[in-house]
Amino acid sequence: MLPLAPIRPSKALLRATGRAIVKHAMIRAGDRVLLGVSGGKDSLSLLQVLLHLQRHAPIKFEVGAISVDPMVEGFEPGRLQPHMQTWNVPWFLERQPIAERAQRHMGNDSFCAFCSRMKRGIMYATARREGYNVVALAQHLDDLAESFLLSAFYGGQLRTMKAHYTNRDGDLRIIRPFIYVRERQTRDFAAQAGLPVVPDSCPACFAHPAQRQHLKSLLAGEEARNNRLFDSILRAIGPLMSVKTAD
Repeated sequence: MLPLAPIRPSKALLRATGRAIVKHAMIRAGDRVLLGVSGGKDSLSLLQVLLHLQRHAPIKFEVGAISVDPMVEGFEPGRLQPHMQTWNVPWFLERQPIAERAQRHMGNDSFCAFCSRMKRGIMYATARREGYNVVALAQHLDDLAESFLLSAFYGGQLRTMKAHYTNRDGDLRIIRPFIYVRERQTRDFAAQAGLPVVPDSCPACFAHPAQRQHLKSLLAGEEARNNRLFDSILRAIGPLMSVKTAD
């Protein structure tokens, strides 16, 4: 049974997201925000938060959603359509044979890196075509911590995902409103709210073992010994994610 209206997020989720939006000036009056929705718990949770803020924030802004189907067996984002209609969200489904292209053009990239880059280009193109000036992505603090360790351990660089920046062409702003949100918060909210999570939102990634999963396990083990671990990581990466240049 479909939910009859967008679901109110928890106060903790709203507080963390609101803090990021205000601190990094992510959403401004008149913005048209296009959210990338994979069908996973994080993007569906962010959609509910943005819809709540759209109704209650002191500024007016619009929210739309885009899902990119990489045409991988087992991934069916089309099942989100009735929910988007129920929530009255403009939704764009873009089907592109990314998995097939990866076999021919991936080079030295991992599949996940190639797929991410292709999806980003599709989202940008859709935002331009449909008149959106902001693209929202649902990465959370756990993702940023893993990105930081990946860059440090395997790339020899101090880098992580940015909170808010303008793309190289200068026509779109990219925001990550969940930078202060923990993954467990989106997992708990998605379960409690009964969000229509698409199972195995990227089955191909699960078929390609990655360093990221190792680092996720490493962070979990360290956090079990130090419950302030992510507070420390956030202080360390704060200057890195505030850089305004394009990824």
